[in-house]
Amino acid sequence: MIRVILTDIEGTTSSISFVHEVLFPYASEHLPAFVRAHHHTTPAVAEQLAIVAQKSGVDSKDVEALIEVLQGWISEDRKEGSLKALQGMVWEQGYHSGELKGDIYPDAADYLQRWHDRGLRLFVYSSGSVKAQKLIFGHSSEGDFTPFFSGYFDTGVGGKKEAQSYRNILDELGVEPGSVLFLSDVEAELEAAEQAGMKTAWLVREGELPDTGRFVARDFAEVDSLLRKR
Repeated sequence: MIRVILTDIEGTTSSISFVHEVLFPYASEHLPAFVRAHHHTTPAVAEQLAIVAQKSGVDSKDVEALIEVLQGWISEDRKEGSLKALQGMVWEQGYHSGELKGDIYPDAADYLQRWHDRGLRLFVYSSGSVKAQKLIFGHSSEGDFTPFFSGYFDTGVGGKKEAQSYRNILDELGVEPGSVLFLSDVEAELEAAEQAGMKTAWLVREGELPDTGRFVARDFAEVDSLLRKR
């Protein structure tokens, strides 16, 4: 029986366009001023910039060069932890000011609440930082969804296409693999989760449905039909 739902965000609970057309441009626009304002005064920012300097080989005292590296990483969609952390700080300001609202599909909003109310434990696993995850769901266009989630995972547990990452999550949750349903729009992630013993559902919200033996759903209502059968 499924007792835990582990969900991806981008393309699963939220539109891919929100990340690439709203969040990334917002961070790219506001990150330079944020770094200039906080690199000396905010220890958390200084800590991440030191990591950027180490990884890039840029002088840690050259703030403008560090900004240039970060902007390059944004354009390349690099999964660097230091970049994710700094983006999260910038987005946090945007969410708190009301400039940003987290995107969530109406069907996802509906069924996340239903599943929580039915006693299922909900977790997030995304390449975005845990802070960014909490901001999207805590300041969403549909309201605050953070009370419905029991926890969050980012690439600190490993890459999303690696089976060991899902084993690490299972170790932290302390549950049987077959009691977890992982939701994602990326087949390689589903394959990795299945190798760890999890059940999966492939969200294909647009375009042709793939010819596969894997469970495929257009939306969370169809995922719910799977849950009711198990």
